[in-house]
Formats: sequence, C-alpha cells, structure tokens
Amino acid sequence: MKQKKKHSVMEQVKAARKQNREEEIQTHGKSINYRKVMESKKQYNRKKNKADDEVLPYLLPLTPKGE
Repeated sequence: MKQKKKHSVMEQVKAARKQNREEEIQTHGKSINYRKVMESKKQYNRKKNKADDEVLPYLLPLTPKGE
C-alpha cells in the first residue's frame, strides 16, 4: 500500500503553532488560554449572589392533600 503524503501546508501550520506554544511557555511559564473569558471578581453577579442565599423569601406549608 502507498503511504499518503501529508500536506506540507498543514505541517507548516502545526510547526508554527508548536513554536508559538513553546514561546508562550517560555515567556509566561504556562500556556495561555485565549478562548476562556475570565469573570471579574469585582463585578456584580446576580446569579452567584442568589445562589449564596440559602433562605427562601417565603415559606410554603407542606400539608398532604388528603387532609
């Protein structure tokens, strides 16, 4: 069977990505994630604040329907 030739363009792209990754690690000490959005700790977050509240705003009576 013949072996498929890899595209030289793809090899160049992979080599460039690897080189960029290695440069990041050398400069920053770790790789940097560009896709993740970091939330500000100072910014108001209603969802998190509501999750922290363990007390319900009202109490529901729990009585069986048969009574």
